[in-house]
Amino acid sequence: MPWSAASPSTASPSTARREPPKILIFEPEAEGHTLEWLDAIVRLAVSEGTGAELWLVVAEGLCGPLARLLPGSSRDRIRIVPLPAREARRCIGRPLARAGFWRWWTMRKYLSKTGAQHGLFLSIDLLTLPLALGLGAHGKALSGVLFRPSVHYREIGPYRPTIGDRLRDLQKAVLYPLMLRNRAVERILTLDPFFPVYARTYYRHGDKVSALPEPCPPEAKPTANDNEGDFVPAGRTGFLLFGYLAERKGPLAVLDALRLLPPEVTSRIAILFAGKVDPSLRPRLEQRRQALMQERPDLWLRIDDRRLERSELAALVRRSDVVLAPYQKFVGSSGVLMWAAVNGRPVLAQDFGLVGRLTREHRLGVSVDSCDPAQLASEIAHMVERGPATFIDLPAAARFVATQTPQRFASVVLSV
Repeated sequence: MPWSAASPSTASPSTARREPPKILIFEPEAEGHTLEWLDAIVRLAVSEGTGAELWLVVAEGLCGPLARLLPGSSRDRIRIVPLPAREARRCIGRPLARAGFWRWWTMRKYLSKTGAQHGLFLSIDLLTLPLALGLGAHGKALSGVLFRPSVHYREIGPYRPTIGDRLRDLQKAVLYPLMLRNRAVERILTLDPFFPVYARTYYRHGDKVSALPEPCPPEAKPTANDNEGDFVPAGRTGFLLFGYLAERKGPLAVLDALRLLPPEVTSRIAILFAGKVDPSLRPRLEQRRQALMQERPDLWLRIDDRRLERSELAALVRRSDVVLAPYQKFVGSSGVLMWAAVNGRPVLAQDFGLVGRLTREHRLGVSVDSCDPAQLASEIAHMVERGPATFIDLPAAARFVATQTPQRFASVVLSV
């Protein structure tokens, strides 16, 4: 049994019952989804009241919000350990291969300090090399969440790999089976529901790979502050691109697509980019925005360059008509699909990889080759002309959301 306090050969059943298992969850990054995930895990652990002793070794910025979730009665079995800034920097720095070794070393260190029997990496992608080399943790079990498997993409949708894509997949094809052969690796969880089947088919130890539901955000009811998210002028269709705005999220491709639209379409749409802009992208984004506004003065376009509070984001998604996910060959899952589905908004997404497959399979919107501005422009025009609501199957989206609850996510994580 996973998470046993001692092996069957060294402990009686009564001893195992008296000593709950000790689990250590490690996460050196404070950005992105990590707080939401840990929030779900802590809430479930608190509600259970008994069970595993949980150690959270996490970036300092996560400690305050997580500590506020803990009632006094839970503090003896759920402990939050801030990762010193110096150790965190080593684990998130470059080169990524070196960061992976630092994560392995740091996990091993805290497993020894806490006495936990099982260490779970909230993101295990960078650990594939050290784990493929057979590195362990002094007999402790290891597991983790694999974000970006792509070796199976040819089997789940359109796939036009570049030389770089082929090299990336070749590296993964070598490292994944070696990682799974490592005796210390007990289980690999993945947000990609299609990868476990591939792993069991092609890898000797592929049965270690299991699907993990990506938790959707809770459905928030409209509040008095929703008017703050009302970015869509009357008579226009609102398109929203949100999150950390890096080039791979597709903002440049969207601006290029808008230049191809006829005036009768640009006069009927409103485009909002909401989220912190990657500093390396900011000059190019602003240059194209200014050029576009000169060419299309009838277009409503705004870039809100700041990190949004969760309540603000919820209001913006509810007020939008279409959620944009025009990623540039992005590998992995995207919480954007969850935000859109839980609020009943269609997505305009890439056709590549998992994002495209989920969009098509659950009829969440339309998927296109988002690296091609002409195709993006064509679909934007279609959505305006036909009405965004015709591009989403609301019952199918609701069924998808029902399987992706935070409680189910946390239950799978804590049962490894």
